[in-house]
Amino acid sequence: MEYGLLSSEEPNEHVDESRSATLAGSTEERRKRRAEAIDRLLAEFAPSENGDLLSQMIVTICRLAADGADRGDLKILNTAIKELRYAFKVFAPYVDIPKVTIFGSARTAEGHPHYEEARKFADLIQKHGWMVITGAGDGIMRAGHHGATRQRSFGVAISLPFEQATNNIIVDDPKLVNFKYFFTRKLMFIKEAEAIVLFPGGYGTQDEGFEALTLVQTAKTLPIPIVMCDAPGGTYWQHWADYVRKELLANKMVDPTDLDLFRICDRAEDVVEELLRFYRRYHSMRYVEDRLVLRLNSPLGPGTLSQINARFADILSEGRIEQTTGPIEGENGLYTEKTRLVMVFDRRSTGRLRILIDAINDAP
Repeated sequence: MEYGLLSSEEPNEHVDESRSATLAGSTEERRKRRAEAIDRLLAEFAPSENGDLLSQMIVTICRLAADGADRGDLKILNTAIKELRYAFKVFAPYVDIPKVTIFGSARTAEGHPHYEEARKFADLIQKHGWMVITGAGDGIMRAGHHGATRQRSFGVAISLPFEQATNNIIVDDPKLVNFKYFFTRKLMFIKEAEAIVLFPGGYGTQDEGFEALTLVQTAKTLPIPIVMCDAPGGTYWQHWADYVRKELLANKMVDPTDLDLFRICDRAEDVVEELLRFYRRYHSMRYVEDRLVLRLNSPLGPGTLSQINARFADILSEGRIEQTTGPIEGENGLYTEKTRLVMVFDRRSTGRLRILIDAINDAP
């Protein structure tokens, strides 16, 4: 998944540079020498086509020193970078395989209807070529690995003083990553997933579900299917949705279209269909400057494109939705064979954007 942060610029970069220069007594010549030293270091010990970003990271380290950063703060940064570096390495060989993150209670016993539905879902989706990511604990997390099998599973574990032990399916697997911090772990849950599926759970499940919804709602990550699944006839997610409608929506804390960012099911088969439907024609998207580019597995007919333009004109800041073949300038040549829909999206109507993707997938 292309994690949809909208800008790689550091908002306080120039302020920090000026402040660091003042604190350290730096001059333009001193900064020049620093840049040259960093270039020599990278050339010898870390040659990379992304040397510009590695250089910026080293500059940030220099600024931390100039700021007199507290040792405890530096420990947090050091651990976070090490955790993420290793996690990126573990996931990298599987970048082209779709993955679904499964959340749910660690306390759900094998044989419980929630466990069995999660196991069934994982088994069904892995047969369609997907892999499963869970928190590597017991309960619903183990059910996900149980259904997907160890070969098709990732574990993203967290160190806790109670409750969280690695389940016996994923333990010692090379696709198991251990984290100290929730925030680094949560990044991997979202970054690596093409879909999120939640089964009934406690505070952690609610936290992960609302965070996924918030990231998509605020366009800090790209749209993905977010599906809440219960056991057949269950009421957990129905009661949750009642709360969202009666308290959040009724008090205008969310918009009506924000309810389109998730789906509720009570059968594993329906969850699988929802995930496969989302990627039926839609493939992926990314921002290129002020334009949003949707990549499609097959083109839309002229009549369908006209209908979509009429129906979704409200989500555009200007112009129309245009269809083109192949990558546009600034897209780095990814997925060259895909058809594109290009638009100036208002970056606000994320619920409507989700409906647009459904309309694209359902079009003849």
